Amino acid sequence: MKTLLRNGIIVNVFTEQLEKADILIDGDKIIGVGDYSDENADIVENLDGLFVCPGFIDSHIHIESTMLLPYELSKLSVRHGTVAVLADPHEIANVCGTDGIKYMLAASDGIPLKVFIMLPSCVPATPFDEAGAILQSDDLLPFYKHRRVLGLGEMMNYPGVVEGVQSVLKKIKDAHNSYRVVDGHAPLLSGHALDKYISEGINSDHECTSFEEAKEKISKGQYILVREGTAAKNLKSLLPCFDKPYSERCCLCTDDRNAADLLLEGHVDNVVRKAVSLGKSPITAIKMASYNAASYLGLHDMGAIAPGRKADILVLSDLKSIRIKDVYINGTKYLDNDQLVNFSEPSVPVRLNKAVHKTVHLDEIHEENFFIKPDSPRCRVIHIIPGQILTEEMIAEIDWQKNNGINLDADILKLAVIERHKKTGHIGLGFINGIGLKHGAVASTVSHDNHNLIVVGTNERDMAVASNAIIEMGGGNVFASGGEVIGKFPLPVAGLMSESSAEDVAAMNKQLKILLYDAGVPENVAPLMNMAFVSLTVIPSLKMSTHGLVDVNSQKLVSLYI
Repeated sequence: MKTLLRNGIIVNVFTEQLEKADILIDGDKIIGVGDYSDENADIVENLDGLFVCPGFIDSHIHIESTMLLPYELSKLSVRHGTVAVLADPHEIANVCGTDGIKYMLAASDGIPLKVFIMLPSCVPATPFDEAGAILQSDDLLPFYKHRRVLGLGEMMNYPGVVEGVQSVLKKIKDAHNSYRVVDGHAPLLSGHALDKYISEGINSDHECTSFEEAKEKISKGQYILVREGTAAKNLKSLLPCFDKPYSERCCLCTDDRNAADLLLEGHVDNVVRKAVSLGKSPITAIKMASYNAASYLGLHDMGAIAPGRKADILVLSDLKSIRIKDVYINGTKYLDNDQLVNFSEPSVPVRLNKAVHKTVHLDEIHEENFFIKPDSPRCRVIHIIPGQILTEEMIAEIDWQKNNGINLDADILKLAVIERHKKTGHIGLGFINGIGLKHGAVASTVSHDNHNLIVVGTNERDMAVASNAIIEMGGGNVFASGGEVIGKFPLPVAGLMSESSAEDVAAMNKQLKILLYDAGVPENVAPLMNMAFVSLTVIPSLKMSTHGLVDVNSQKLVSLYI
């Protein structure tokens, strides 16, 4: 079956020009771009001068962070012109091990959105983390036989790479021996340490927060994945990446973006739109969102409107605002005049479905579990930076005589990270600044990357109430105040994802956020997303593990007390 799209204005990502031409599609492939008559096709659609561009590719995403199952994400992403994602399932792998990877492959099989997998490189992320599994190179190697596995996911253990830890280097070597790429993750790494990191075969980085950092990494051969997610928003700082010569080595990604933001603002189209609104070329931004990503990942039959490429095509009613009318993936139309068509849900094997449920293994939690034995009044406090997943170390004077050290006026709240996979009983306790709660406590099983139970509260009673509600519902997010559960958001799949629709997930997420904002959280803070990164011990500078505070820069446990 041949389809002819007539009279379109094509975004040519090779010449970076606009060209008026017809597009001839045979099955899943473009076989012609030029002047064709209706007799060449079985189906003819006249685009009447609308813009046509390649489908967008999210070059780095964690599907689990959307809190949606792959099928539900597909319905959202396709509506916004995303035809493919490079998903690193290290969130669910940290909970469920190889079964988590198998589940994500099965749950994304045959859906319209092309879900390619980057194997989790760091499960757990660091030796400080207590995850639900430990994945070594031998555990990952068999997955390279899968046609949708394109490489090794973000190598967060950059100290291990720089120091030459053989178990870490073996994972990189296996990826290269399988002719796959290796994604990087090395925030603020530069100079000789960066040279060593790249020399071991790390092909990209998505953690740049300044153009100077991106420029050095580009100059040393890496691709930069410009990130604009829910918690981490780096686009404005990296705007020069949209100019030549840097744009040739840059792709776009969302990394961690929740369902509410996907519904309200969009997916990769939102990143393109923002860049254009800040004065950058829509053609360049589209190229970064399509051709550059396909080139980096070795998807040489994708990313362009050209003969021999997959027919992944967006029809736009406006180029600057990226208003998407129609979406074709592999030649099949899945969005027709802004209406989804031809969608079908995948079937997941019963064993895998069972493996990713009931993953919170904790006994009842009590107020006294959150008490800290006083020592010095001078303490290290984790300070949240709005719009970033970086944190800072803050030194504060703690008054242990009042509220067990909690100080609402100074926004110093109690923080706990509780191991929830194997009942070790380990709890990391400390303080956090920047969340802004004035009453109650919020708890979540979304706690990168180990996904233990994280709790932030203004008092220990509500922290216990919120924690026990999480245990009862098998994972998710809870806000408690006055000794009662005020709002909850169940995430039964690995404690990370909902089985509800995108609209329902967004509504539950929005309702909980409103409760948190009403309880004092500043509106420039994404409370659940920012909190989720407080335990990520590979992002500078001070984080909390189940064993206590971690100085990420030195990769050492540090005392709460100064």
